[in-house]
Amino acid sequence: MELHQLRYLVLLSEELSFTRAAARGNVAQPALSRQIQKLEDELGVPLVDRTSRRVSLTPTGAEVVQHARRILDEVDATRTAVQGVTALLRGRLTLGVTLTPGPFDVAAALAAFHEQHAAVELSLKEALSVDLADRLRRDELDLAIISGIPDRARAGLELRPLSSEPLQVVLPPHHRLASRSWLRLRDLAPEPFIAFPPGATIRETFEQAAASAGFTPSIALESNDTARIRALVSHGLGITLLPTTDAARPGPPIIALPLRAAHLTHTIHLAHRRERHLPPAASTFATIL
Repeated sequence: MELHQLRYLVLLSEELSFTRAAARGNVAQPALSRQIQKLEDELGVPLVDRTSRRVSLTPTGAEVVQHARRILDEVDATRTAVQGVTALLRGRLTLGVTLTPGPFDVAAALAAFHEQHAAVELSLKEALSVDLADRLRRDELDLAIISGIPDRARAGLELRPLSSEPLQVVLPPHHRLASRSWLRLRDLAPEPFIAFPPGATIRETFEQAAASAGFTPSIALESNDTARIRALVSHGLGITLLPTTDAARPGPPIIALPLRAAHLTHTIHLAHRRERHLPPAASTFATIL
C-alpha cells in the first residue's frame, strides 16, 4: 500500500470520475486506474463499483477512504512540522521592545530562545510603544513587547498581557516630600517633571491622571533613557514616575514612593499584527514568553 494510491482513492471519492480525479491528481487516467486496481488487489476487495455508468465506492471503499483521509492528514501534518522546524533553524526573529519593559527580563527571554535555536538570526529594535505598534502594522517587526498603549494605537494588533506593576513617584533623596510614606497626585502639582517624550505611555498616563486631579504637569526635561531619567532626578533636576521595577534598579540615589488612590499601573504586553501568520521563529519565541 502506497501513499499515492490512497491519495488517488480519496480524489476519486470526491470527484466520482476517473477523468476528473486524474486531472486533479496531475496524473494520466490509465495510471490512476491502475494504481487503484493495485490497491484493490492488495486489500483483496473491490473498492470502486465500476458496473454502473457512474463511478461510486463500495461500502468497503468508503471505509477505506475514511482511514486514508486520516493517514494523509497525519502525513501532511508531519510534513508541515518538518518544514516549520527547518524554517526555524534558519529563520530570523525581529523583536521590538519598549523602553520601559518593567519586570519583564527581555535579555533572559532572548537568551533562552538563543540557547535552543542558535542559528536563528535575532534583531532587536527599541522604541516608544506607539512607534513599535506602527512598525508592527507595517510588518517591520514580527513581535513587540510594548506597554499598555491607548485604544487608538491598538488598531489591527493582538495584545497579550505579560506583567503589570504600579507606577511610583521618583524623587531626589533630599526632596521636601522624600520623608513621606506615600503621595497623592495633587502633591506633585508644583513640581518640575522629567518625562519621556510625547506619545510615551507612562507620560500619557500621568498627564491624563494629572488633568483629572486638576493640574497640568510642568515638563522640565525629556529623555528616552530610564537610567538617565533616574540620574537627572537624583541630581535634583526634577521628579518623575517610573514602574516599580525601574525605580528599584541599582543606580544613583533616589527615593521612590507609592501614589495613594491613583491606581496608575504599567502593563507590558506581547503584540503582533492581528491578521499576520507568525513565522516559526516568532511563534516559538512567543511560546517561550
